[in-house]
Amino acid sequence: MNKFMGWMTDSFAPKVNKFAKNAWIAAIQEAIMAAMPMILIGSFATVLSLVNIYVKGFPDFSMIGTFSFGLFSIFLSYLIPNSVMKHKNHVEISKQAGLAGLAFFLILIYPKLNTTTGAITFDSNSFGTGGMIAALIAGLFVAFIMNLFTKFNFIGEDSGLPDFVAIWFNTLLPIIVILLVGWLFTFQLHFNLYEGINSLFSPLINLGQSFWGLTILMFLGFSFLYSFGISSWVLTPVIYAIELPGIAANQAAVAAGQAPTNIFTVEATTLILIGGGGATLALCIMMAFLAKSSRLRMIGKAALVPSVFNINEPLVFGAPIAFNPILMIPFWITGLITPILLWLSMKLHLVPIPSQPFQMWYTPAPIAGWIITKSIAGVIFVLAIFAISWIIYYPFFKVYDKQAVQQDLEWAEDEED
Repeated sequence: MNKFMGWMTDSFAPKVNKFAKNAWIAAIQEAIMAAMPMILIGSFATVLSLVNIYVKGFPDFSMIGTFSFGLFSIFLSYLIPNSVMKHKNHVEISKQAGLAGLAFFLILIYPKLNTTTGAITFDSNSFGTGGMIAALIAGLFVAFIMNLFTKFNFIGEDSGLPDFVAIWFNTLLPIIVILLVGWLFTFQLHFNLYEGINSLFSPLINLGQSFWGLTILMFLGFSFLYSFGISSWVLTPVIYAIELPGIAANQAAVAAGQAPTNIFTVEATTLILIGGGGATLALCIMMAFLAKSSRLRMIGKAALVPSVFNINEPLVFGAPIAFNPILMIPFWITGLITPILLWLSMKLHLVPIPSQPFQMWYTPAPIAGWIITKSIAGVIFVLAIFAISWIIYYPFFKVYDKQAVQQDLEWAEDEED
């Protein structure tokens, strides 16, 4: 165990963190983070739509979701190339790269032109999370071309022209190349790049939506890597590329009179992140009210409010769980068992599969259970996960608390000496 911990700490974790700081990966993470408020606004619209069930005449706020969460892919098509340019130290052309990304994405999703009226028609489904994969590819392609052409500036820094004029001319050629690619596929070859990209990545998305995809990615992202101080945001591009199109497909299925099938969504996984990754709320309550160690009681009480809202960094790094062999084990066990239970419960139709966007993962668990599933079964499932996590953590907590009491005594003696 000591050798494994040493290898993870000294070799594996630094390499993963270095990978996460790569300009291209970091740019995707940053773009998703920048668009997060629009996702949350869309989730709020979902909550308001629940009022319509009980209050007749209540205003329909669904359009707020359509023009926030429903435009997520459009936002990404701008934000990704913009962010890549900033990470590549080409801040001066970041806005132009973003605009090129937006233009290329709109061509890529295969618009229909009415030559008589001049109207352009788009499939609005491609604007939302259903078009996320295409937006990622479009943004990265545009960023690649823009970054490549920074080596061939027509107007140098020593020219007498104003900087903004130099930027105009230096970005003309790469933007022309980008738009020509879109023009060639969409309007000359009549090849639907949007459907082509989705078809190409559909096997990976389907794998991600499988039992093993859900279990492995949830375990790696929210338990195993996290226990070594590696944020779950490292896997964000992969996880969100599965989760967000998944809820969009569920929503479309219900609208078409069919049953939702995708379990690996933000909404469903929120049900097992009670207190945060590894379902740590139970451990936090133990520390706050059952610990004999004054240090653990203090940490538990300090982390209690954040844990209720599914934020467990204070606990993971304060208890700590990270790099702590005693608490890492139940953290891993819980992170492995809970996605398995989620999958089985929804596949056996014991708990309804979510069909509406609700990205407010910080909502306290029982409330989230009802809003996400619109059923008492969701609340019962959340309470059952909490009870199971309590059973898993309790024996390890007792061992660690005993050690912490001994450490507290030793530290007190050292201070006296």
